[in-house]
Amino acid sequence: MNDLPLISIIINCFNGDRFLQKALDSVISQTYKNWEIIFWDNQSTDKSAEIFNSYKDVRFKYYKALKHSKILYEAKNYAIKKANGEFYAFLDVDDWWLPNKLEKQVPLFKDPKVGIVYGNFWNFFEKKNKTKIFRENILPTGMILKDLLSNYPVGSPTYMIRKKSLDSLKFNFNNNYHIIGEFDLIIRLSVKWKADCVQSPVAFARKHEKSESYLKRNLEIEEMKVLYTEMKNNPEFTHLKELEQLKRKYMYLQAMEIILNKSLTRGFTEVVKYPLCFKKFKLALAMLMPKFLLKIIKTY
Repeated sequence: MNDLPLISIIINCFNGDRFLQKALDSVISQTYKNWEIIFWDNQSTDKSAEIFNSYKDVRFKYYKALKHSKILYEAKNYAIKKANGEFYAFLDVDDWWLPNKLEKQVPLFKDPKVGIVYGNFWNFFEKKNKTKIFRENILPTGMILKDLLSNYPVGSPTYMIRKKSLDSLKFNFNNNYHIIGEFDLIIRLSVKWKADCVQSPVAFARKHEKSESYLKRNLEIEEMKVLYTEMKNNPEFTHLKELEQLKRKYMYLQAMEIILNKSLTRGFTEVVKYPLCFKKFKLALAMLMPKFLLKIIKTY
């Protein structure tokens, strides 16, 4: 085992006791054994600490924040400072891994130019107790910056990062982002580093109504607007026509939120502003649907 590179698994937790054991068990079950868990407890008030510390494994390392971080990716940066591995993997408490996840991904770092390795995954819709594969098509590899902007393929529970690639950046996660910090980081890494991918699923991503991305959709939209403006003014990105796809994404999310939660008049204005494409017709259709039905079937 000592010949295998150490992987630091970053788990940030704030009151995640409902899901935590399944996530931890999925790490214990890994066929690749040279890892450590850096567990950053963001001042949880539930049984998260009790559950974590019930595992008597020297690879489990518990840290409690001195104060609660309101920004998720600020807390992730604190956890990274405690990591000792050559590679970093990230697992949210409501997701879990398949047993051979690490074993499949580590060999893809043999190419020293690869800074990111990710994989396909299963979406688990908790309310309906159903699973659906994330992508049926081939996921992109190599210099994937344009792919990230056009149709972001990197699932949260799947990606690993080479420590050297992270150290090459001016900063790790952006402390100003609560929702899109991962998206921003992967984009910045992809400017100079290659990505590789396990095309088969390596994890499950739980979809539920208590997740931060679900509860704070408007914050996600505002953060995407900020990121778009920053990239538009950055010489590394201004020449990319795919950058406009990022603008379309937040415009679509904003229009859908207005249709769902506000007035049809404002929604109509947003639909008119949206560029002519298939999603414009989806927005127009959403305006005609009863809101209760739209909330049930929306998958954006």
